[in-house]
Amino acid sequence: MSSTPSVAADSATTTVVIYSGGMDSFTLLHRALREGLSVHALSFDYGQRHARELDTARQVCTSLGLPHQVVDIRAIHSLIDNSALTNPDQAMPQGDYAADNLRATVVPNRNMILLSLAIAKAVNIGASRVDYGAHGGDHILYPDCRPAFVDAMNQVAGIANFEPVTLHAPYLHTSKADILREGLAMGLDYQHTWTCYEGRELACGVCGSCHERLAAFAANGVTDPLAYSPNTAAGQH
Repeated sequence: MSSTPSVAADSATTTVVIYSGGMDSFTLLHRALREGLSVHALSFDYGQRHARELDTARQVCTSLGLPHQVVDIRAIHSLIDNSALTNPDQAMPQGDYAADNLRATVVPNRNMILLSLAIAKAVNIGASRVDYGAHGGDHILYPDCRPAFVDAMNQVAGIANFEPVTLHAPYLHTSKADILREGLAMGLDYQHTWTCYEGRELACGVCGSCHERLAAFAANGVTDPLAYSPNTAAGQH
């Protein structure tokens, strides 16, 4: 586990960014930097099959010279292993995001756990904000990405400690295509992201996460720079 020392921060100019290594959090990270904030990136290893995203997150933060902590919470794996994202014995659903075919990818209580830890980190270093990349496209499937959940967690973050923390989710009502459009306007290179749920050497191109990513690139008329498995590359959107 990589870590950074706990240091006092100027709360008004410091944020903890929950950074998975994926497209949305990659854009979120750079958005916070564009705001001129002091960014502390926080990633989590919870035994996800696509843990390759953590290597991507490490590489990006190293290149940017950002403080980055990867928190190993694999000890709770047996509490959240009833999901295709955490149980390799379960088949990974394929196709577009929809409640009927991708419900198996829901990790029990994941974002409440991760947000709670990120809020603790913020309080510990004196940051007043936690940045979280939930977006509008997640609402159909993931309850812990919906506005009602984020609003409730924001209220809790304001009263759970002596120092209130604001939960900042700027993409809550934004599509993935719009997030990508914002990132492209910032000149971001999405080769430095990982999306595929399978976590292999090449992106599979057929899981729900790959489908959503490819659709976002297609909507922007741009070719995804990520390498895909040869047997699926021809089927890119």
